[in-house]
Amino acid sequence: MSPPAKSSECPACPERVGTEVASREAFRQEIEALWEFHLRRLRPGAPPEALTDRLAFTQEPPLRLLACNRCGTLRRDPEESAPVLVSRYAAEPLSGAVLGALFQAQQTSAHQQMKRLVRLAGPRGEGMEVGFYTGAFLAATEGSGWRFHGIDVNAGAVAFARSLGLPAERGTLEELPAARRYDAIAIWNCFEQLPAPRAALLRTHELLRPGGVLALRVPSGDFYRRWRVHLDGAARALATALLAQNNLLGFPYRYGFTPGSLGRALRETGFRVIATHSDALVPTACCWTRGWVGWEERALKTLLRRLPARAAPWFEIYARARDIRP
Repeated sequence: MSPPAKSSECPACPERVGTEVASREAFRQEIEALWEFHLRRLRPGAPPEALTDRLAFTQEPPLRLLACNRCGTLRRDPEESAPVLVSRYAAEPLSGAVLGALFQAQQTSAHQQMKRLVRLAGPRGEGMEVGFYTGAFLAATEGSGWRFHGIDVNAGAVAFARSLGLPAERGTLEELPAARRYDAIAIWNCFEQLPAPRAALLRTHELLRPGGVLALRVPSGDFYRRWRVHLDGAARALATALLAQNNLLGFPYRYGFTPGSLGRALRETGFRVIATHSDALVPTACCWTRGWVGWEERALKTLLRRLPARAAPWFEIYARARDIRP
C-alpha cells in the first residue's frame, strides 16, 4: 500500500489526501481476471457487442485508485478533464441491438425504481432523468402519473429512446434551462461518472422545487475495497464472482461513494436523505451466455440485494431538497 498522496479534491468532502487502493499493475491483473471470468460464461462465437457493459466499458482503467482519507470515497488519480470525459461518452458508438437487449434486461429494475420514487415523491409530478442510456426508466414512468423527460450526451442513446416514443433530448445537466423546476430528478446510471458530482448536486438542488426528490444509484466503493483484498487469497473465486457480476472488477468508474459519504455530500448541498436501498447490477446474462449463467447470476444478486445498503455492491439513495432560499 502506497503512502497517502495529494490529488484532486474528494467529490464528497474537502479532503485532498488519499491512500492508494489499487495500482496500475493491480488493475491489469483485475482486467485479466474479468476477461477470464466472462469468457468462460460466453458461448463460442459471441459477437463483440455482447461484451458491452460486461467486458467493454467507456472508461479506460484508471492509472491508480485513491481512497479519501476522511470519508473513504474512491477516486481516480489522475482524473480526466471534463471536456475529455463528456466527449468520450458523447462519441461512444451505441448500436440499437445492444441498447435493445440492455433495455429488456433493465425493465424489472426500472419499474421497481419507479415504485420507490412514487412512494417517496408522491403519485404524480414532473421529473427529469439525467443520463438515461437505454431509456428503460423513462419507459417505466409511462402510466405512472408522472411526466418524465430524459437527457443524455450520446446521440445514439437519444435516437434509440426516441424510436421507442420516449421524450428524450441530447444535453447535459448544466444545459437544462434555469427557469425549469422539477418535482424529481433521477440519475440512476451515471452520477459516479460525472465530471464534478458535488457541482451536480448543487445544480440539481437549483432545478428542484422545495421538497423535490433527488434519486441516485451508484456503485459502492466500500464493497469494492472490501472484496478486492481477497483476489489473491483463499476466497479468490468468490471475490472475483462478486466483483465481476457487479461490474466492479477493474473499477470502470470515476468515483466509488459510500452511503455515508454520499449522504454527507447531499446534506452539505441542501438535501435531506430520506431513504437508501440495497441493489446489485441489473442482469447481464443474455442469449450469448451459457445456460447456467442466468441461474448463477440471479441467485448471487438476489442474496446481495438483501444486504444492508452499506454492504451491498450498489445502492440507491433518495434525498429531499430543503428550501434554503433567503
